[in-house]
Amino acid sequence: MADVSSITHWIDHPGALDAVCRHLENSRVIALDTEFMRETTFHAIPALIQLSDGVSVWLIDPVAVAATTAFQQLMQSSDTLKLIHACSEDLEVLAQWGGCLPAPLMDTQIAESLLGPTPAMGYQKLVDTYLAIPLDKGATRSDWLKRPLSPKQYEYAALDVLYLPSIWTLQKKALEEKDRLSWVYEDCQRLIESAAAPSDFSQYYLRYRNAWKLSKRALSVFAALCEWRETQVRDRDIPRNWLVSDAVLFEIAENMPRDKAGLAAVRELKRSVIKQDGNHLLAIISQALKDKRDVATLASPVTPFYRQAQKVLKGEVKQQAESLDIAPEVLVRRRDYDDWIVVAAHDSQKLDACSLGGWRGDLLDATFRQSLINPSAS
Repeated sequence: MADVSSITHWIDHPGALDAVCRHLENSRVIALDTEFMRETTFHAIPALIQLSDGVSVWLIDPVAVAATTAFQQLMQSSDTLKLIHACSEDLEVLAQWGGCLPAPLMDTQIAESLLGPTPAMGYQKLVDTYLAIPLDKGATRSDWLKRPLSPKQYEYAALDVLYLPSIWTLQKKALEEKDRLSWVYEDCQRLIESAAAPSDFSQYYLRYRNAWKLSKRALSVFAALCEWRETQVRDRDIPRNWLVSDAVLFEIAENMPRDKAGLAAVRELKRSVIKQDGNHLLAIISQALKDKRDVATLASPVTPFYRQAQKVLKGEVKQQAESLDIAPEVLVRRRDYDDWIVVAAHDSQKLDACSLGGWRGDLLDATFRQSLINPSAS
């Protein structure tokens, strides 16, 4: 690894943080990263915030210093592009500690997914690919809350941001040559909008792959149980599965127990949960059955229509992805296939209202509509 001690600065008080922000306020591009701990909590515990302009690195200690107004202004400056690699968890940490989201944003992992067939290239591979510099990732899972950081942690954290500006320069040139720069800006803007949107746990149930197996009544119960669990794990600040997993909630919804004896028959439902939350779970089940909440119509992947329609759509996506030399999953998510197929199966006249959105829609909407009119003929 390179010796970065001479260009790396430790920031642990407000005055130093403000000085860094003043230094960076005229930078057109800055790199960001975070380190955090999340072994026994739901919310990430911020442990380190890294900044770099590609020349120097600043390691901010969020345990010792709170985000300042100058930091928030830098994060929201429209004149400075913020680079993060694989940003989803970093956005959460920055929102929690910094009270804001970095915008405009460029996720270099997303950028790379639009330049080649690797959909989720890691930072280590990215640096090696563009700069031929090997990185040691041995400190990834170390204790980032321990002070002082070890020399290995210090160097690792600095190198996680130092190279991003140089890599982005090369990525941007390649994206411009392929006329895809607007695509990645669009995708990153969508990330920021999603991160800034109010939490809506009512739709969490759609993430569970086997949810289609439930009847409408059971699905409404499952949706209500998921919504309750998502609220509780945040309020209690515990990992999701420490309370109750998706699979256990699914089994509760499938069986719809009416008393604690019925709850006790659910495999892997913790006795402590039954004791503390059993009455509330039973009330949720009862209320969900009375409310008959409006839940999504989910595609059954075992029907002949679904299998044929998915085969046709995936074939179209594969062909388009090969022509672009990118991975098919970068173009279309599993849930997108399901959304289109449900409409085609129940009311094909509404296909005109379906869209993948943005540049993906421009590429594939018309093809999807045509293919789903009669998938067996495709």
